[in-house]
Amino acid sequence: MTAYHLDTGGKRLRALLTLGSAKMCGYSKGTRDINLAACVELIHAATLMHDDVIDNGSLRRGKKTLNKIWDNHSSVLVGDYLLSRCFEMMVEDGNLEVLKLLSSTSSKIAQGEVLQLQHKGEVDMLEETYLKIISAKTAELFAAATKVGAILSNVKNKEKEALEFYGRNLGLTFQIADDTLDYNSELKLFGKKIGKDFYEGKITLPVILLFQKANNQEKEKLKDIFSKNIRNEIDLDYSLSLIKKYDVIKSCYHKAEHYINLASNSLSLFNDCDEKKILEGLTSFSLARNF
Repeated sequence: MTAYHLDTGGKRLRALLTLGSAKMCGYSKGTRDINLAACVELIHAATLMHDDVIDNGSLRRGKKTLNKIWDNHSSVLVGDYLLSRCFEMMVEDGNLEVLKLLSSTSSKIAQGEVLQLQHKGEVDMLEETYLKIISAKTAELFAAATKVGAILSNVKNKEKEALEFYGRNLGLTFQIADDTLDYNSELKLFGKKIGKDFYEGKITLPVILLFQKANNQEKEKLKDIFSKNIRNEIDLDYSLSLIKKYDVIKSCYHKAEHYINLASNSLSLFNDCDEKKILEGLTSFSLARNF
């Protein structure tokens, strides 16, 4: 089961952040960067397995999820195993600062999951609450991934904080873009499947901004749609028509650009090198991608 999940692919973006940050900060001896990059990816893989159980997800990266092939119990246990293995690897590494950082990050991710569950179907959710959710669920692990690379390299706190800031803002950009893609009707025209978050009843930035712009009649309709246990394609098409009417996609990307600029600016502290170019490139990739 573990092999099946890991073989489903993914961008391995968080591991890249750890490896790139470490190299940019001068780490060159040993394989600790590889081992800790693997730890970061194991945390991410475990959270995805748990996510699929919570959301009753059936597809992940175009393939059936573990919980659909086996069952929820197996998926939760395998996720727990990956987290346990991750902590074993951190203990083997022996760096207390890394252990403290990644254990704290795992805790915050779980807190983000709970917060999202508390606000499920709440179309009038505050944008501030949404940012708290994605900060915990996504941005914390991005921030940890980049800071781990800096810790390995024994750089000053200024560099550690800069990379942590870069990772956090990259993570916010990445998640806003991800949530926006799920409502981008232009992708539907090219045969890409959209609406996963919608069908699961997740309240993300496109829904929040749409509710802010909608008239009273539209707001009541949206409340009705998201209060249902099951939403259908007619509900999705109605929501997409409003998103197009109010140009919500553009508004979402405009907000994401703010975090991209913060991430990019934080890298000015570091000398030019190949790894820095890669990290700079990830900021534009996180927003321009269509997958």
